Amino acid sequence: ISDRSLTKPFCRMLGFLKQPVVVTAEINMNLVALTVMGLVNRFWALSYPRAVVFDEVYYGQFVSLYMKRIFFVDDSGPPFGHMLLAFGGRYSMNVPIWSLRLLPALSGALCVPLAYQILVELHFSHCAAFGAALLILFENSLITQSRLMLLESVLIFFILLAILSYLKFYNLQKCSPFTAGWWFWLLLTGVACSCAVGVKYMGLFTYMLLLATAGVHFWHLIGDQTLSNVSVFCHLLARGLTLVVVPVAMYLSFFYVHLTLLYRSGPHDQIMTSAFQASLEGGLARITQGQPLEVAYGSQITLRNVLGKPVPCWLHSHKNTYPIRYENGRGSSHQQQVTCYPFKDVNNWWIVKDPGMQQLVVSNPPRPVRHGHIVQLVHGITTRYLNTHDVAAPLSPHSQEISCYIDYNISMPAQNLWRVEIVNRESDTDVWKTILSEVRFVHVNTSAVLKLSGASLPEWGYRQLEIIGEKLSKGYHQSMLWNVEEHRYGKSQEQKEREVELHSPTQADISKNLSFMARFTELQWKILTLKNEDTEHKYSSSPLDWITMDTNIAYWFHPISGAQIHLIGNILTWASANVATLVYVCLFLWYLLRRRRKICDIPEDAWRLWVSAGGLCVGGWAVNYFPFFMMEKTLFLYHYLPALTFQILLIPVVLQHLTDHLCRSQLPKNMFSALIVAWFSSIYLVYRTFSPLTYGEPILSAAELRALRWKDSWDILIRKH
Repeated sequence: ISDRSLTKPFCRMLGFLKQPVVVTAEINMNLVALTVMGLVNRFWALSYPRAVVFDEVYYGQFVSLYMKRIFFVDDSGPPFGHMLLAFGGRYSMNVPIWSLRLLPALSGALCVPLAYQILVELHFSHCAAFGAALLILFENSLITQSRLMLLESVLIFFILLAILSYLKFYNLQKCSPFTAGWWFWLLLTGVACSCAVGVKYMGLFTYMLLLATAGVHFWHLIGDQTLSNVSVFCHLLARGLTLVVVPVAMYLSFFYVHLTLLYRSGPHDQIMTSAFQASLEGGLARITQGQPLEVAYGSQITLRNVLGKPVPCWLHSHKNTYPIRYENGRGSSHQQQVTCYPFKDVNNWWIVKDPGMQQLVVSNPPRPVRHGHIVQLVHGITTRYLNTHDVAAPLSPHSQEISCYIDYNISMPAQNLWRVEIVNRESDTDVWKTILSEVRFVHVNTSAVLKLSGASLPEWGYRQLEIIGEKLSKGYHQSMLWNVEEHRYGKSQEQKEREVELHSPTQADISKNLSFMARFTELQWKILTLKNEDTEHKYSSSPLDWITMDTNIAYWFHPISGAQIHLIGNILTWASANVATLVYVCLFLWYLLRRRRKICDIPEDAWRLWVSAGGLCVGGWAVNYFPFFMMEKTLFLYHYLPALTFQILLIPVVLQHLTDHLCRSQLPKNMFSALIVAWFSSIYLVYRTFSPLTYGEPILSAAELRALRWKDSWDILIRKH
């Protein structure tokens, strides 16, 4: 073999080196410019003011609790948004304010290029897309909300990301389904939807809109005769996996991480059940750790009402008796009072007694109490038996009075037998368990159920909560349910020794850890049902106030300089958005009516574009706005911002449609374009006019502040010298 024959293949292998390796990339300078402008617009002087602004006080507390791993409950929504904010303060307890505001500001900045891309994916011109981005860029209310440690800008970012991802997926669906890009955008749609819902429950509105849109598109896909049945089924499976299974799994993962991080007892423990509290480190777990699991005859227990409203409380009694006559003239039994007391107290202890035996101690081996067993409940300190009879309750005359029986030697015998019913039992032979079992006590003689009425007793009852006997009814309301929180096996038969025993801590060795799903279910229910006591706020408003921006929120006011920050929008943008919505609806109905008469005013492609863009923008506005009319919670102007964002996207859609299809000749088009330029200039001018209230600087004089009160309903703060 010659040397030349060996070198020829080697030379061919190195032949590609004769030409340089060239990598080309397309850069959309519109996107780059918009992103830079968004970052500058949102990040400028981000650390100002160096003070806690409005709801930053709550989110700051939540971040602090995350740092300390202390459990908390926030009724405003799921924990994902709080975890994102806490991520900015993970390195140090002395976190600079700008780092906590970084994520909302970044989210707000990225909403600008997202708006541009959404219009492009809807097949509108780059000019219209650029206009939509500029409207988001110069919207004062969106700027204000994104420059503070608040979650609305993060929510809007994930909403827009979900919309963009679905549009990109849908456009790929037409040409290259089941490719890597197709899967990526479909999966990102589901991920963004779950993140939006995980930040605030308002994200659920857009998620439902996208599910409905995907359902309509899939319905059209079913009618495609070029697809086989297997292909259609694969499309259904892919959408179900990415748009339903993945979001649900991610939503659960948010709570899993939340509960894993917050493992220590904290200030919100009391609203959770005893089982949940016992699963946290410290707090109740410190008290209940190692308690006996099974309640037996002779057990010493405290009984906590499961409802926990109006406040968590425990079955309680004391030596005081009911008044012989109440203020309204009705008589009572004059027996010993039984109440629900919202604090830990030795008078919360009761002894479970076997009616057939006299002993008040646990036998060896212990005899567990099971579902359906008859017991007597003996008050630990006064040794009187829990009793009810045909006497009206003090504040609930249609229910029976609950008392501890005192023998006055009159014709009112004791009626102190109670049947234990374990509501969450797995079988009819279940044992009554500490913390885990939810039980109700049914009076044997009258079938009345031991229940918390929730009413506060007068002074003679020390303002404690009323306990009543309600006639047996179908269903299990939580006010009728009780669980054993603290528990010990009684050992002392003598009363004095027993009182010492009741004051001492419990001891034994059994774990009460709840599963993740049990804790998730309880926490989710608390978030959905928990209501703040503050039902009114100075800056609360109704949905009718939002659409015309008849309200604002004064976020921050400097007491010396008079500098202030307000949640107040670009009023020209808000008015234009309302006009665009009205124009779209009128034109849509007009086109629809004309098409019913077989008259097509615009081409079929333009009609489909008009319907799809309107369904997304008007539909997004509607689903994020109208549900608030049915809500009883305290509402603020910032709740309208997601709906407003969809309305803003509609403005360039309507403008381009008017230019393309209603301006028939070049002259009207030129005149209309000139009006659009003047209108955009006015929007920028309004943005600049109100920027001192958006950024908090420069400081304005009293006269300048009065000039900014364009509506009498706006609360612009003016210092009095």
